[in-house]
Amino acid sequence: MDQMGHSGAARPANPEEPWLQVLGSRYFTAWLAERNVSVALTTYQTAKLFLIGRQPDDRISVFERTFNRSMGLWGSSDSQTLWMSSQYQLWRFENSLSPGTTHDGYDRVYIPRAAHTTGDLDIHDVVVEASGRVVFVNTLFGCLATISERASFTPLWRPPFISGLVPEDRCHLNGLAARDGKARYVTCVSQSDVADGWRDRRRDGGCVIDVQSNQTIATGLSMPHSPRWHQGKLWLLNAGSGEIGHIDLATGKFEPLAFCPGFLRGLAFSGDYAIVTLSKPRHDLTFGGLAVDEQLKSRDAQAQCGIQVIHLPTGAISHWLRFEGMVTELYDAVVLPGTVRPMAIGLKNDEIARLITIGESAGL
Repeated sequence: MDQMGHSGAARPANPEEPWLQVLGSRYFTAWLAERNVSVALTTYQTAKLFLIGRQPDDRISVFERTFNRSMGLWGSSDSQTLWMSSQYQLWRFENSLSPGTTHDGYDRVYIPRAAHTTGDLDIHDVVVEASGRVVFVNTLFGCLATISERASFTPLWRPPFISGLVPEDRCHLNGLAARDGKARYVTCVSQSDVADGWRDRRRDGGCVIDVQSNQTIATGLSMPHSPRWHQGKLWLLNAGSGEIGHIDLATGKFEPLAFCPGFLRGLAFSGDYAIVTLSKPRHDLTFGGLAVDEQLKSRDAQAQCGIQVIHLPTGAISHWLRFEGMVTELYDAVVLPGTVRPMAIGLKNDEIARLITIGESAGL
């Protein structure tokens, strides 16, 4: 246990050399207990799904499983179902435990029940609408899409400035927010209509589009990510400046709430709190030369990898986790309500073959 808080570690074959250490602020696990939630995270950089909860002694519980290029996450309001995108598949996980039961001290055991093979579409955000339709951001083709029984995907919508459905990642469409149970708002890094054109507009070319009206409702953003509708506001991460904020729908202006020391992707909410994921910038053509670098320098700070819990009424950073070790980037986050300590079944060993559950009896 760290003197400034609780910690957890994911360990390799040699238990004396953890490949990852997770350090938490003093009251992070108390906050999880108070809210009665856990958190799921993805990182494509190290191909992991992380499940963060609390152990019986109030230390952080860190559980991980490997899925290549794991990115977009969606969780049901009852925390029974997870959807996650990976390199060429879209996965559906279901909790196998009955209410009130545990398995080896875990109160959620997520099993990958279905995988839709899409090919490498560079899927970013995923949303399940109230109707049950799965809508995902097909970044490679610059469109919103849904799963298909026979094809890699079924296109649903594309930005009005994209002239064709081609695999060129022209505008870097990346984020998707649902409102009233339907896909509603998307974020793009630019409005370019040439192959890979978004990289030239990373600093101020970002926009938000209302997919129902086809109207661009905000511009001038810097690599916006993770739009989310919460408490009557459209929140997003202005990743290029390191800020979380909301869009004033009347003016289209981005209203920053707080600065977080890192490149921001992944946003979830629990009541009056936002959970934001932070990454260490790669300082390449994607991450270099952005305002977040200037912000960090002016604050005499280094970029971090982890999550920060932000109090929405005040913008204060209430709690945090820092990832130290091999993990330097995170992508998405979802909150798991009513969950103390979650785990998942992976594909790398025989546990998925040995764990068998029986459904309710049904007649022919």
